[in-house]
Amino acid sequence: QVQLVESGGGLVQPGGSLRLSCAASRNIFSIYIMGWYRQAPGKQRELVASQTTGGSTTYVDSVKGRFTISRDNAKNTYLQMNSLKPEDTAVYYCNARSAGIDYWGKGTLVTVSS
Repeated sequence: QVQLVESGGGLVQPGGSLRLSCAASRNIFSIYIMGWYRQAPGKQRELVASQTTGGSTTYVDSVKGRFTISRDNAKNTYLQMNSLKPEDTAVYYCNARSAGIDYWGKGTLVTVSS
């Protein structure tokens, strides 16, 4: 079992930045792919960014060049979000995936509005 806890969401003006954090309950990076997903009202959950056990990253086209996924040790994952747009408004979820098993955090709300 893995528990994931997100933090760092909030209200930000368009063009601003936020840094989301995801704390895992144990060391997982060697066996799990870490990802950030988001779900906007009335829309399906989508993968925003992911990082493999080897450190390779992928991003959805809409955030390329603006968002960066990273990790600092075996437990913490981050999503740096710059140049935020109103369409980035959503609940952001941390995900850990291994061997077909998914673990999810409860999410953190990001609202981009003036």
